[in-house]
Amino acid sequence: MLQNNKTRSKKWLMLALSAVLALSVLAGCGKSSGAEAGTGAAKKDDSKVVATYEGGEVTQKEFDIELGNMLLMYPEYAQLINMDQFREYFLKQQVAYEYLQGKASDKSKTEGEKKAKEQLEAMKKQEGFKEALTEKKLTEDDVLKYMTRILTVVVDYNDKVTEDQIKAQFEKDKEEMTVASVRHVLIGFKDKDGKERKKEDALKQAKDISARLKKGEDFAKLAKEYSDDAGSVPDGGLYKDTPVSKWVPQFKEAALTLPINQISDPVETDYGYHVMRVESRTVKTYDKLTEDEKTALRTRAASEIMNSFMEKELDKLITKIDLPKVEEAKPEDKKEEKKEDANKETPKDNGATDNKKEDKTEGTK
Repeated sequence: MLQNNKTRSKKWLMLALSAVLALSVLAGCGKSSGAEAGTGAAKKDDSKVVATYEGGEVTQKEFDIELGNMLLMYPEYAQLINMDQFREYFLKQQVAYEYLQGKASDKSKTEGEKKAKEQLEAMKKQEGFKEALTEKKLTEDDVLKYMTRILTVVVDYNDKVTEDQIKAQFEKDKEEMTVASVRHVLIGFKDKDGKERKKEDALKQAKDISARLKKGEDFAKLAKEYSDDAGSVPDGGLYKDTPVSKWVPQFKEAALTLPINQISDPVETDYGYHVMRVESRTVKTYDKLTEDEKTALRTRAASEIMNSFMEKELDKLITKIDLPKVEEAKPEDKKEEKKEDANKETPKDNGATDNKKEDKTEGTK
């Protein structure tokens, strides 16, 4: 229940990029140079050029494949796909990865391709993968190129991160890496049966629980009896050795700042009021980081460097964007719309007149 589900702090335009660098799963579709892998001679791409940049270009067909791959990896982005602003940003992201793949070291290209093949093999074992390819009009080769390009860039940027940059990222993130054991009672704005509870009633009950705990009553017992947080009730309200980053902001802040073993006053979150006791708190130091934690910091540092490139350098490399607007209907569609509008004019006027007559009649009653 206390999972932090807040949206990413960055603008929605950065969603795809953030997901790529954070998860190292998304990938970009590189241009074909010669035959398509496993398909014989390459098919001629005579579609419109929608982007031109230093050293290359992107065609409409390539962009459509890019979008298909993105939706394959992240179906939830379907709601953004018809937004012109998002499409232009995504096209620029495609340009960025094509450009950076060309600048990557041979080592990064080899490692990126290796990781992409491993990812593809894992995806092929998932149920429904072939059907998803068909639905998105993609081939396995499209997906492999897509992932190879992105993972090549991810590997290359990770390799360029220095130890000092990892330490700097740690200083930014160390609070998020704090681990705490917290016991709490939640008096929710909804009770265990899902029934709404007034805010003032929840606060009154939480204050009563806090007072009883401060007098020495057993925390675990009261949590099992009164707490509305099903996730912690079986353990007497305890979340043990949990990264504070997993909690909603107000709960996290209390977990970071409350004196150890002190009963809190009610802490309000979107879920209700929490009475808390921090039983332990471990603040990470750089020398105690595991290799996995250092790798995660390296990836986040690489992500920030990549974001900086996207925001400050990318536009200088792009010479032209010529992406058709989604709202630009086809000529034949516009003709049909005009016909429909013409047919609707008379009924619409009649309807308005009829309404006025009804209003007049009603007013004389």
